Amino acid sequence: MLAPEHDRSGFACGSDPLDRYLREQASQDMRRRTSVCYVAIDSTTGAIAGYYTLAAGSVPLTDVTEQMAKKLPRYPLVPVARLGRLAVSLNHQKRQLGAALLWDAGQRAMQAGMGVFALVVDAKDDVAAAFYQHHGFTALSSNPLTLVLPIATLAKKI
Repeated sequence: MLAPEHDRSGFACGSDPLDRYLREQASQDMRRRTSVCYVAIDSTTGAIAGYYTLAAGSVPLTDVTEQMAKKLPRYPLVPVARLGRLAVSLNHQKRQLGAALLWDAGQRAMQAGMGVFALVVDAKDDVAAAFYQHHGFTALSSNPLTLVLPIATLAKKI
């Protein structure tokens, strides 16, 4: 988990909004209890190699696929764990760290001790959406950049 001793100043992933979030906003969001930021640390340098955020959320039942909806109670909203941000430093890209962070987020969602149907992410663009789809996520009907992976599906993969 992100802590005060983690040096965020040198983190660069190639996306200014993601870099700025880690430097300027992540700690505030954690203090406000609106999300939790988890970091991967380079064991040789101690630098932040990547990070992701998790928060509780919900999606409309009408947005999930019919196949998913069949397995759910008919409440208007479905509880989910929301993967808010995921970033890997330029020095650690192309090493499967993004996939490892994604699966770590999934495991945390499964072990959260609260009812969540799925892990949901809002991809920033089509390239990010393709990354999530490669890992089993499917788009919600209301927005092709909002993707969902049922916890039951995730549990079978781990």
